[in-house]
Amino acid sequence: MKTTAAGMPMYNLMKTISKSLYYLGADDLTLDLFESQYRLEEGMAYNSYLIKDEKLAILDTVDARCADVWKQNLRETLDGARPDYLVVHHMEPDHTGLIVWAMENYPSLQLVASAKAIQMLGQFFDGAGFEGRTLAVKEGDTLALGTHTLRFFGAPMVHWPEVMVSFEETEGVLFSADAFGKFGALEKCGFWGDEDSDWACEARRYYFNICGKYGVPVQTLLKKISALPVKTIAPLHGPILRENLPYYLGLYQTWSSYGVETEGVFVACASIHGGTLKAAEKLVEILKAKGCPKVAFSDLTRDDQAEAVEDAFRYGKMIVCAASYDAGLFPPACSFLHHLQDKAWQKRRVGLVENGSWAPSAGRVMKELFSSMKEVEIVEPLVTLRSTMKASDLPALEALADAILA
Repeated sequence: MKTTAAGMPMYNLMKTISKSLYYLGADDLTLDLFESQYRLEEGMAYNSYLIKDEKLAILDTVDARCADVWKQNLRETLDGARPDYLVVHHMEPDHTGLIVWAMENYPSLQLVASAKAIQMLGQFFDGAGFEGRTLAVKEGDTLALGTHTLRFFGAPMVHWPEVMVSFEETEGVLFSADAFGKFGALEKCGFWGDEDSDWACEARRYYFNICGKYGVPVQTLLKKISALPVKTIAPLHGPILRENLPYYLGLYQTWSSYGVETEGVFVACASIHGGTLKAAEKLVEILKAKGCPKVAFSDLTRDDQAEAVEDAFRYGKMIVCAASYDAGLFPPACSFLHHLQDKAWQKRRVGLVENGSWAPSAGRVMKELFSSMKEVEIVEPLVTLRSTMKASDLPALEALADAILA
């Protein structure tokens, strides 16, 4: 364990992946929100790599929060050698925090990136002076390092427009940028994918909240990958994947095509005083009694909304139970549905339960929001509660459960 100058604990994960490929990244165990919005229960890993051959290539840097650990890892791995290339797969600051430092400390270093990424450099590093030290690469271009060769493939909108991935042809390593990444520090989940007992959980939450909108670009990238003899996937976040690659690729195929990963129903509830919550909990009971293979539940007022988004994509069916508010929709439910809208939620069946003490309006707003989403079927009946759930409401809840399971 190390600490930065600011005293934040950073885990030093310098490892040898092969005799020529080294890991330079670091864990941030103190960051609470990734991208200032996604909860991190077990920190975050920022991955960076080095290929040692006749030419030495650094593959991405890390977030500036991890600067001290990354610099030390780099120096120790270089062991006095001078790197020739810095390959930038993605310009997001959590991967480019040390670009300026690297370029200043290694004057012969050449930055290799997509043309779009090179155009972005000035936006992030005003006056850094990279003129004459950049190499723009496009689809199919190669970079010979000696016995190792990197071949580049464009991956625009996975999940930024400048993104590219690279494939090291000798060892079969795909450097996949943010694709196949996940939340969580490697100290917590394991350095290798086969050490991670529940990779899919945080990888799914990461995918749908970061890349969920961009299913078509991810599908395009998967087609490119399918033609390559990939033996290892080295993402910019999360474990290095080398065992059971069809499992990871299969999940990405399902996720990016908006397919159903798990049969069942997700019940999402936004209740003000508890009346709507009791009805949602009753629906969970009813669905289980009717033999639903899996029922997931989220309290949108308290639970992590990113996990709710994850479950909305995971299951093929969802019931949203929400209170009316200011002649509209209770804000936690409104925020949730807008998140689904932003992430291109589609190809699903949804049931609705609204609650209103004098003028129920939640159902109308929810229908309007869902009507803007692609291939979303709203099943009937719309169940309307008045303040609290009563015995007379149970037949409607039963009917809604039958309809969503049909």
